[in-house]
Order: sequence, then structure tokens, then C-alpha cells
Amino acid sequence: MSTDVPDVARSRPEVMKRGRGPVALVTGGRRGIARAIAIELAGRGYDVAITDLEDDEEASITLRGVEDHGGRALFVQSNLGDVASHAAVVEQVLCWADRIDCLVNNAGIGSPVRGDLLDVGPQAFDQVLGVNLKGTFFMTQAVARHMLSAASPHPRSIVTVSSVSATMASPERAEYCLSKAALPMMTRLFALRLAKSGIPVFEVRPGIIRTPMTAGVAQKYEARFAEGLVPMTRWGETGDVAKAVAQLVGGSLQFATGSVLSVDGGLSIPAF
Repeated sequence: MSTDVPDVARSRPEVMKRGRGPVALVTGGRRGIARAIAIELAGRGYDVAITDLEDDEEASITLRGVEDHGGRALFVQSNLGDVASHAAVVEQVLCWADRIDCLVNNAGIGSPVRGDLLDVGPQAFDQVLGVNLKGTFFMTQAVARHMLSAASPHPRSIVTVSSVSATMASPERAEYCLSKAALPMMTRLFALRLAKSGIPVFEVRPGIIRTPMTAGVAQKYEARFAEGLVPMTRWGETGDVAKAVAQLVGGSLQFATGSVLSVDGGLSIPAF
């Protein structure tokens, strides 16, 4: 295996193998929830590789945050929906760090247009499911193959960040809800496949989280919080999700493989 990291990967500072702490790969890591997860894991001793479509200042902020919290950081430019590129992404991370101990599936896209589900077209359907479901499944498959082929002194884990939309229906975002509804089954399938190897697989299900993706509908949600939409009557913060993920990856909850952890302030609790 070559030790040269390809041009599409960027690390700060110099690329060199530290070889002591655990290594995490966080998809969609340039901002929002994944940035918080990457920084939280760095503070807990992880070196962190992030992937995203754009290598920009947002990505640099995440890399600096990882480094400021004690971890090495690597950026790999990647389109999760391009399944053929997944092997190269994994290879770049392995060139940098020799192994992947933790995969956090966070990358995803929303519905291109919110509206009547009777107007959803095949192109939008394929686009959203191609990233959120197909891309996530095959990235998980690629990393799981590596984990089974290489020993590590650290606990291994896979965590998929899905959404309350896995079970709560929003007719104006039909393709998004369908893509998220399949992720709980994906989690269970990989949990069963990897259980004998001691690799737990979890799903974290955020509710309404304050991120750049929700900024455009912030006023709508503020009004609904006042009406009692979320029992805790506040936004979820990216740090809420990051702390939940961090609790799952360290090995202490290994026997809970296949479990779902909701981070939604009580939003998804059936009540009357």
C-alpha cells in the first residue's frame, strides 16, 4: 500500500502516521452535526478523517477544530453518491492512518424541493436515495470489509446518523423520509453481520437540530416550539448529537449493538 496521500486528500499538519490513538472516519464532515462529532471525537483521543463534496473554508474550520482538540485531521473530497469512489476514499484514509476504528455515517441530502408527494419525480427520488441510502450502505460495506480484514488495538464501531424522519412522516419530504426509513434496517443488518467480530453498529436519530440545513425554516420551527412541538421546548444543538455518538463508539456499549438512540428532546415519543 502506498504511503502517499493522493492530491484530493488534505491533512494538517504534515501527513505522518501517528499510530497510537483510534481513527474515525466521519462522512459529510465539513460543517453542522458532523463537524461537532469530529471535534468531540478528537477531544476523546481520536484522529479524524472527514469527507465532503467541497474542500473550502468550512472544511478548514473542522480540520482546525479537530487539531485544536488534540487529534490529527484529514480531509478527503468525496461524493457519497458515487459508490465507485468509496474504495479510493477508504484507501486514502488507510494511507494516512493505517486503519479505521470508527465509521460515522453522517453525509446526506434533503429533498431538492419540499412539496406535494404526488409531484415527486424519479430524478429527485433517485438522487436522494442514491446518497442517503445507497451511498451510506456501500460506504459502510467498504469500511466493514476493512475492519474484518485488519486487527486493531482499539474498539471498532459503526454509527449511522439518521433522523426522526425514519419513523415520523413528513409528506412534503417523501423521498427524504423513505431514504431515512431504510437506515434502521441497514443498522440491524450490519449489527448482525459484525456481531461475532465484536464490532457494534448503532443508529443515532436526531430531531430538530440547529444547523445550516435548518436555517431556512428556523422561524417556522421557533413558532412550533412555542406550541409544544418538542417537549424540551428548544432546538437541539449539534453538540447534543456529538455527545451521543461519542458515548457509543468507545466500546462500553458493545453489547447494545443494533440499538437506536434518539436525540430529539422527546419529539418522537408518542403522546396524547
